[in-house]
Amino acid sequence: MATDYDAPRKNEDESESIEALKERVPDKLSGSVDAEDSDNPSGFELPGADLSDIELDVVVLPPQEDEFTCVECFLVKHRSQLDHDSAAGPICRECA
Repeated sequence: MATDYDAPRKNEDESESIEALKERVPDKLSGSVDAEDSDNPSGFELPGADLSDIELDVVVLPPQEDEFTCVECFLVKHRSQLDHDSAAGPICRECA
């Protein structure tokens, strides 16, 4: 919604007092506890959480015939990215 910044502002007698605002805001130090955690409403795992009981199934493929591993950046790249073969091994275009 657009805000008209040229419109006259409310007078102090039209605005609510600090005491009225304090009465509307619930007391955060009250003894009631929410059933749902307000900091983590969706229930996702936070960084640093213990994930030792979770098993990951990952399939690792070896480099294919049309791929090489760059000796500079250690990334597996397609042969079209090969710049040259040095004495140490193949180097990709980005590292050359």
